[in-house]
This record gives sequence, structure tokens and C-alpha cells, in this order.
Amino acid sequence: MVGVSDGHTPRQALTAAGRAVDRPVLSSALAALLDEVHAHSGAVYLPVPGQPVLEMAVMAGMPRAFAAPWERVGLSASVPVAHAVRDRQLVWVGGEEEMVRRYPRVAVVLPYPFALAALPLATRNATYGAVFVTWPASHPPELSGHERNRLTAACDRLALRLERAAAEGRPVLSEPDLLAPAPAGEAAGTLGSAEAARMVARLPYGLVSLDVHGRVSYANPAAAELIGLPAGELLGTLLWASVPWLNDPVYEDRYRAALISQHVTSFVALRPPGDWLSFRMYPSTTGLSVRISRARAVAEPGRGTPEPGAGRAGLVTISHVLSLAAALTEAVGVRDVVRLVADEIVPAVGSQALMVLGSQSGRLRVLGHHGYRDPRVVEGFDGIPLTAPTPGAHVLTTGVPAFFDCRRQLERLYPHRASVPDDFAAWAYLPLIASGRPVGTCVLSYAEPHHFPADERAVLTSLGGMMAQALERARLYDAKHRLAHGLQQALLPHSLPRLAGFDAAACYLPATQHMEIGGDFYDLVATEPTAAAVIGDVQGHNVTAAGLMGQLRTAVRAYTTVGQEPEEVMRSTNRLLMDLGVELFASCLYLRLDPASRSAVMSRAGHPPPLLRRPDGRVRVLDLAGGPLLGIDAAATYPTTRVGLAPGSVLVLYTDGLVESPGVDIEDAIAELGHRLGEAGDVPLGELADRLVRHSVAARERIDDVAVLLLRARGDG
Repeated sequence: MVGVSDGHTPRQALTAAGRAVDRPVLSSALAALLDEVHAHSGAVYLPVPGQPVLEMAVMAGMPRAFAAPWERVGLSASVPVAHAVRDRQLVWVGGEEEMVRRYPRVAVVLPYPFALAALPLATRNATYGAVFVTWPASHPPELSGHERNRLTAACDRLALRLERAAAEGRPVLSEPDLLAPAPAGEAAGTLGSAEAARMVARLPYGLVSLDVHGRVSYANPAAAELIGLPAGELLGTLLWASVPWLNDPVYEDRYRAALISQHVTSFVALRPPGDWLSFRMYPSTTGLSVRISRARAVAEPGRGTPEPGAGRAGLVTISHVLSLAAALTEAVGVRDVVRLVADEIVPAVGSQALMVLGSQSGRLRVLGHHGYRDPRVVEGFDGIPLTAPTPGAHVLTTGVPAFFDCRRQLERLYPHRASVPDDFAAWAYLPLIASGRPVGTCVLSYAEPHHFPADERAVLTSLGGMMAQALERARLYDAKHRLAHGLQQALLPHSLPRLAGFDAAACYLPATQHMEIGGDFYDLVATEPTAAAVIGDVQGHNVTAAGLMGQLRTAVRAYTTVGQEPEEVMRSTNRLLMDLGVELFASCLYLRLDPASRSAVMSRAGHPPPLLRRPDGRVRVLDLAGGPLLGIDAAATYPTTRVGLAPGSVLVLYTDGLVESPGVDIEDAIAELGHRLGEAGDVPLGELADRLVRHSVAARERIDDVAVLLLRARGDG
């Protein structure tokens, strides 16, 4: 559990009856931790009261702007600190390639070589936050045992301090970030400062010193001449902000790459009208030294020079856009879009609630929401006519965004909004425009009055465009999913018949990486005094496979009803599949149950072997005789095997989706399934099916459909 309290109050405005911690608990602990493991930078996160969100409380070693998309992180977000809190364990990312593989959203925004460790701040009773630390690219790809122990011990100590502070009613608040120490005295005893300045002034190339934030702290005369600005105008400014032709996120990105990776980086820039300059950055933990020299002309087709004073989006805002774009590529359905926006954007922009509106039959429809404490408030927006004088309807029909800094602004234009008890104080209404037409409205709500400057409005509007494209894809997917789900449900048995002498239970899970429709099937046929059971798997995950599955299930039922023996049922079904000419194969396991003799006659066509759990708990893999897959050889035969079933015995029939996963030997997976079956004991069959599926690695990954059919022999046969 995460230690949070109710309410929307920002951390900075927290008040408490108890005394706030008066010492820099977080920054001192973070500084000591970085020193112990020789890390480059790090941050401490604390939970936001009343919200499933972590907020950065202090950062060290790097400008906070580098982590702008993750200053506020949803607990369900796919980022290392959230992962560490969810699993209550250390998360290690050893380099750029591993970051791309495990956390692609982070890698899109920070495509630099560095290593990272994230840990929860947790005691036995609760989780109080998280920590991450980073190392430059020179760090080995593996975390050493010494580093792991130091990290874990330091986080355990800080977690105990936070637990004591919470128990004593002393809130731990955000603290000032830790800047890199000034490099004063590094040259003491080797060169006087005046002589050093004279020496640097005589150099024919430019030298500029930047602090960790990228601000100019020194520029020699040659640098001022090459850049074209007096040194006095450069000091204390960001190089790419004070020099118009360097006002490009590409150049700021090189500074970030150097500082994060601690590798030398360089770039070439055009000083109008035609002078090319080379910039080479030498980083350290205290800042960067930049060497500027003339370069030969570089051809950059199609790249224009920005006009003096022309504004560009800063890299921080671009990083937010990149982060959401990477997240939305993972969205499948409408719920996924709403969840990802809630996880990625709501924490980043500081809003407390989100609602996504669409339209249907001339009325607003709530497609999803997050952060509203009273669901009745959301219900009040559903069904409003698009012609109604409401901001949501107006933005959806016109495609023009609307921003309201406070409730007074909103109610002046929409007086009826005064009757909506949503407890919020500022709103951003963003049109969701896809293929040139509005398809919905995204409403971001803020607990406190919020000013929306021009650059923030531009970024939020751009985010709305990306959300719209994802929403259109998601709605199309949801429609296909409903169709596929309906077809699948129609083709599988709605219920299992009661059999003489046997209990039965079944479980079916569709694959998660396709249309959620496939060819796995099962059936029970009651034919007094015997009964039949079948399970099979048609190749493929599409409507064709599902349609063929329905035909095979019907055929097996028909052949069983007319009294064919198990071997003949399989031969007839095989010939039918060959005659259909669909060029698809199917595996199948068919058995005839005889309660009088307490036995089953089984025939197998390329299907995984069933498992038999005896009454004493021992499990056996039934290596049955059989033939090839159905649909391969019209002349194939399918011999049968008789197996005794003592009262209390359990037969487990399953498709390969339960045991097949990449990198796992199928025989080992079947053995593991047998082990779980033996340990389960005499539980109800429905519960047993759930256990077998829940603990299966292949079923969790759901690359393939999973079907399970369980049969237990009763003693009343």
C-alpha cells in the first residue's frame, strides 16, 4: 500500500497539525546515496495525497528539466520508479539497449547511453515513495553486489525515517534540488586566476563554460567574436536561448546527451549568413566546457535558418509530446487510451482529473474518465445534446480548444456550469481531431486556478491531436473486438451438460496479441449411457479459423450422435477437413466416457497429451497412440487407447496455448503443469481450472488461445 491521504491539495501547500520536518531529510539522504555508489544523478519521489501518483520531491546532479515528463508519475505507468513501487523491488536498467527494450517511452525522450537503478522506499507496512539513481555510460552493464547492497540499505534507512515522520505527524515536503558543487580551487597552486584568464584570452578558438543547467558562466573573447555577441550578454543565459541561430532543440539535445552520458559530444551550426561553427562539449559532473571553432561548410538540404526572435518549442515540451506518442502506440482499446493519458499526461501537466467525450446520435457520450471522486458528476455529462450550450459540446462541434483559468471565467460564458458540483477550479477543453474532423473532447480539470500560457496551450492542443488518432484506432479496434467476441461466444458451448458419473468444468481465454478470436474449441456430448468429450485447436487467429472451428465442432457432435466409434469419429472429421479444401490443419483429442466400466477410450490427432491425476494425488502424462494432425492425410488412421478412471480421478485436456511459450521446452512445461495439478488437491473443478491457467507462464503471455476441459470421475456411476 502507498502511504497517501485523501484530497487534492498539492504537496507544496500541505499543512498539518504536527510540525513539518525541519531538516533536509531527502536531499541529505540522496546526496549520501549518490556518493556511496558513485552515481551521477538521482531523485526521490513521494506519493501525492489522495492520488495514485508519485511526485519528484528532490533531484540531484541533473537539471529537473531533464526528467520533466516524469516529475509526476502514475503508479501504473511504464517507467522504472513506478515499476519499483508496484513490485516493491529494485529495478536495474544496464544501458541504452535495455532501456529501449524494457522502457521504450523513456528511451524515446532520453535516447542516451546511461545506466539506471530504481528502488522503492518501503517498510514492511507501507511504501512511502521511490528513488532512482543514474550512472554515466561508462558504468558496467551489471550492477555490482556492493552497489546493490548500498542502494538497498540506504533506501531502507530513508524509508524508516519516512515511516517515523508519518507516525509522528511530521509531513516530509519537497526540498530544493541539489546542484553540482562549484569547481572552485581545482587549479589552486598551479595557475593564478588572472594568468589563467589571460592565457585563455590568447587562444585562437572559443572557450565557453556551461553549468549543469546549460547557463554560460564564462566565455573568452574568441568565443564572443565567433558567436557574435559580447561576453556580458552571454553570461548567465542559456546558449541556445540567447543566440537566435542556436535556438534549436537539436543543439540542446547534444548538451543533454553529453551531461547524461558523460561522453564528449559535438555538433555543427550555421551562423548566418554563411559561417559554419563547430561546437565540441567536454562534460563533467559540474558542467561542460565547450570548444568553438570554425568549420567547413556543411550542406543541410531543406533546413532553414530560424528568424531572429522566432520562438521554438523547448525540448522539455517536446519531451512530453514524445513520451505520450510512445505511450499511445501501445493503446489498443478506448480504455487503454484513457488509462495511458491518465498515467502520462495528467501527472505531467498537474491536473487532477480527466474525461474523454465522444459523440453518438447527436449527443455527448462519456468514453472514459479518471480522477472524479463522485461518478455522478461524470454521469451528468453523458447524453447532453451537441447543440447544448456547454463547453464540451462546443469544443467537439467547432474543433476549437477552450481554456479556463478559474471557475469565474467558465461560468461567465456557460452560466449553467455553476450547478455542476465537480469541485474543480480550472479546465482545459481539448478538441480531438482525426482525419480533419472533431471526434471528441478531452477535458483536463485542475483542483486550483491554473494559468495556461501560450506555449502550454500549444502543447496541450498538439497532445489532443495525438490522442484523437489513438482514439479513432481504439474505437475501430473495440468494434472489431465486439464482433470477434460475439462470434467466439456463439461458436463455443454456452454451458456444459451434466454427465452420468462425471463432473466437468471448462475455461477458455483468447489470445491477447490478435483479434481475440481463434480456433481453439471444446465440447461435451451426452449420449446415454456413455458420453463424449473433445478438445481441439484449428491453426490460425482469424475469422476463417473460427468458422472452421465451428464446422469441426458440429461435425464431431454429429458423428458422435450417430454412434460412430472414437477412431471413426476422428477419421470422418479428418476427411471432412480435407474435403473443405481450406488448407488449414487442426489438432484434436477425442474420448468416449463409459461410467459403467469407469474408463475412457481416447483417440489423438497431433494434440498435446492429456494429464491424469489419480485419487492418491499422483499425476501421469497419458502418452496415447494417435495419428497426424487433421487435414494432412486423407488416409490417416487414429488408433485408440483405453484408460481406467477410478472414482476421484481427474482428466485434464488442454490446448497448446497453456504450455507453449517462447524459449520454454514444451515437455518441461507439461511436466510443470503436472506438478501444479498434483499440488492442487481435491478442489472444485472450476477452481482447479483457474489455478492451472493462473500459474501458467504461457497463459499469462497469451500468445495463443487457451482452452482447458476438466473431467472428474464420480463414485456414483
